[in-house]
Amino acid sequence: QVQLVESGGGLVQAGGSLRLSCTTSGSIFSIKAMGWYRQAPGKERELVASIFGGSATKYADSVKGRFTISRDNAKNTMYLQMNNLRPEDTAVYYCTAGAAPYGTRWYSSPRDFDYWGQGTQVTVSS
Repeated sequence: QVQLVESGGGLVQAGGSLRLSCTTSGSIFSIKAMGWYRQAPGKERELVASIFGGSATKYADSVKGRFTISRDNAKNTMYLQMNNLRPEDTAVYYCTAGAAPYGTRWYSSPRDFDYWGQGTQVTVSS
């Protein structure tokens, strides 16, 4: 089992920045992929960014050039640096992890991930 705990959410003005952290514990050696999803009220959960093998990354078009996903294996922590935030970025952000190597799963939908955190709220005011 893997446990994921998010932190770093909060209230920020449009144009501001936040850095989300996801601390992992448990069977972390089994993790092959990690990602950040977000869900706004009344909307489906959306994949924001994902990272495979520690370095390969993918981003949603809506956040490219503004968000950066990274992992620090020594600290068992994944980050999402969010810059130039917009009101439409307001959502609950979830950390997620998968145990299958990329290629056996494409990690393109929530069901591809095995573990989920509780979420952290990000609110961007205009």
